[in-house]
Amino acid sequence: MRKQGSPSLQGEPSSEALSRKPMTARELARMLGVSQSAVSRAFTPGASIAADLRERILKYAAEVDYQPNAIASMLSKSRTNIIGIVVSDMQNPFYPGLIEKLSRSLQRIGLQSLLFNITKGSNLEEQLSALRRYNVDAVIVISATILSGSTLSWATEGRPAILINRVIEDTNLSCVACNNVEGARALADHFYQQGARRVAYVAGLSHTTTNRERQSGFVTRIAELGMTLSARIEGQEYSYYAGRKAALEIAAKKSTDAIFFANDILAIGGIDALREEAGCRVPDDIFVAGFDDIPMAGWPHYNLTTFRQPVDEIVRVVVEMIEGDTSALLRAATIIRLSGEFVARRSTGAEPEAQ
Repeated sequence: MRKQGSPSLQGEPSSEALSRKPMTARELARMLGVSQSAVSRAFTPGASIAADLRERILKYAAEVDYQPNAIASMLSKSRTNIIGIVVSDMQNPFYPGLIEKLSRSLQRIGLQSLLFNITKGSNLEEQLSALRRYNVDAVIVISATILSGSTLSWATEGRPAILINRVIEDTNLSCVACNNVEGARALADHFYQQGARRVAYVAGLSHTTTNRERQSGFVTRIAELGMTLSARIEGQEYSYYAGRKAALEIAAKKSTDAIFFANDILAIGGIDALREEAGCRVPDDIFVAGFDDIPMAGWPHYNLTTFRQPVDEIVRVVVEMIEGDTSALLRAATIIRLSGEFVARRSTGAEPEAQ
């Protein structure tokens, strides 16, 4: 029979263990007859403490199930090992995947993430004031499209800050983003090679640098190739329903061979609207392309031609910047643009890549 208070056969803690208050460093020190600072040094890698004393403290701590208080440790140091992540476009499927990879990479180097979701229509001053109150080592802003450069600079004042997937020049924010112009030009070239001559562009948020770069790269390239811009529509947001609405507006004019949507979720909404409401066959009647290469883009129903953002490389670069000399981020902003990869699929009449 299992003794009262011992772990269950399934490895779950007993009810007694669950109800017991965590032991403090002061209590552990008193039980061992050592100072509280000795306990702290025993759990701090590289701290000055005799090897036999460290071993004795750690062994006894394991026996009594003592765990150091992470919050108390943070308060006693200049670093908290917490990185604030600000996001404002969670309806876009691209961002949850990026956040997951980023948070996992930060965990691998001993850092935890604190998420600030800046919601549209909310009191931005209140939400950003909360960010300023938290003691985080650095701030990563993931395409906070509803925030201006001056607002972001105020919110991150005094702390290293990196902006992902959006470039804001003339601020103290370092930026890591995909080369949007390169991607937009590659999609224009592909449309031309597939025989399209009258092409349309559907924007997300027109005022953002991400949209401006994709639009500029696309429009400039089709002009160089002698193609015609049959329509340009501002979707007002990067959403499925904005893509549906824009696609129906373009289809009604019956003057377009191909549509480049500023991102994949717009394009996916567009494909559904073209097929279900406009009676268009994709790709037989009209080509469709997007940008990002979210998982849904590869689903058989869509087989969406797109430009794949280098998410793994973006995460690697950002984590290296956080892991390195973060004071350098305060001294001078750095702008890094990374190359992505063109992906041809059936939405433009191409054979999909091998899975």
